[in-house]
Amino acid sequence: MNPSTLCTGHDTGLTTRRTFLSRFGYGLGSIALADLLNADGATVSPGASAGGAITPHFEPKAKRVIFLFQSGAPSQMELFDPKPMLNELHGTEMPASVRMGQRLTGMSAHQASLPLVGSPFKFTQHGQSGTWLSELLPHTSKVADDMCIIRSMNTEAINHGPGVTMMQTGSQFPGRPSMGSWLWYGLGSESQDLPGFVVMVSTKRGGQPLVSRLWGSGFLPGKYDGVRLRPDENAVLYLKNPAGVDRKGRRLALERLQELHQLQLNATSDPALETRIAQYEMAFRMQSSIPEVTDISGETEATLKMYGDDVTTPGTYASNCLRARRLAEQGVRFIQLYQPGWDHHGGLPGGIRNQCRITDQATAALIQDLKQRDMLKDTLVIWGGEFGRTSYCQGKIGPKNYGRDHHPRCFSLWMAGGGARGGYTHGETDEFSYNIVKDGVHIHDFHATVLRLLGIDHERLTFRYQGRDFRLTDVHGHVVDPLIA
Repeated sequence: MNPSTLCTGHDTGLTTRRTFLSRFGYGLGSIALADLLNADGATVSPGASAGGAITPHFEPKAKRVIFLFQSGAPSQMELFDPKPMLNELHGTEMPASVRMGQRLTGMSAHQASLPLVGSPFKFTQHGQSGTWLSELLPHTSKVADDMCIIRSMNTEAINHGPGVTMMQTGSQFPGRPSMGSWLWYGLGSESQDLPGFVVMVSTKRGGQPLVSRLWGSGFLPGKYDGVRLRPDENAVLYLKNPAGVDRKGRRLALERLQELHQLQLNATSDPALETRIAQYEMAFRMQSSIPEVTDISGETEATLKMYGDDVTTPGTYASNCLRARRLAEQGVRFIQLYQPGWDHHGGLPGGIRNQCRITDQATAALIQDLKQRDMLKDTLVIWGGEFGRTSYCQGKIGPKNYGRDHHPRCFSLWMAGGGARGGYTHGETDEFSYNIVKDGVHIHDFHATVLRLLGIDHERLTFRYQGRDFRLTDVHGHVVDPLIA
């Protein structure tokens, strides 16, 4: 029998399950279809934009962020939080009244003794603000009046994996969107030819592993993933044309592919296809924009000298700092630099001296460079790690050698530019730099404050996932008003 003669009122031709459900109309069919198209349960919350670029909730002070992340946790007592009492009590047992039974890592929890250790590095005041900084930071000291130092940062994470994840995503558990992804999603990108979130990792530094989930978009659409900029000829993986394919051919192939995707998108409304189309288009535009932004041959000799001798070596911290400024000029919303090598469980004096030698000049140069170009006022620069270090020595104290274990109870971090209050030191720790005694700033509070500087109410930048509205600060966080100029 010819199916077309059946008087059913329905098309009896073969169809897919998705098409069947889409034609089923209202009721359970539509619900099932929505679930198929959005299997992970992610939807855009009311008031947020699926394409990013919400209207700022406040007048923004910053347009972009450069986060100089010092992976491994720099010791606050050697750099930003001088504790002369520790030098007086050097080698003596840490009082139980200071520790108060707080947990330690497995690396020092079973030590027979927890001897206090002072820092051999001198602190002096700098700038009109009289900011106290270590002798290890002679270049950074020159921009003291631009720095907003927070001595009272704190977190729950006591190990590197959860600690770095917490600082980057607002949660100790993997899978949440990174801060850069949140900002790209919320504010969009100022550039049509570059991604809104770019990541660079200093090479040949060892240290704790830094994995791509730290700059991933989590449950946000995949187009908000951070894009890693590498130091070799393949600055972004898979960006170059395959052998035998020129730019014109690549363009034609993308156009045909987009037509096919658009046909499928019209039939299914699958948001993953929108992401795929956007990523292909961005990759094509990046074939021109990435080589331009990574080519520093046009920089003046004075600029290169300011960043230091390593600036012309791709993959170094200095080189990445200069490229960060170039990316900021081109409208990239969030630029993340990772500098591993700060995990000094032993050999701290020599290790931290070497890290400062590598990072100090380039860090200060970035601030000065942005300032000279009138960009510091709307570029927020952040410097810091995932937690701090203990006031007691891990292992035994040597004549000129010691180490410090992880310490989440208090650590130091600083900001500059972008509306942060320059020449200001916030918070106070006890005489042992072990506990906070005044104006503590949790990582959630810090994230809320960063978003506020960018014009965002941290409670209103949300994304619905698995039936709940998520945000960078989870259900916590308060804006720390004194940090804002």
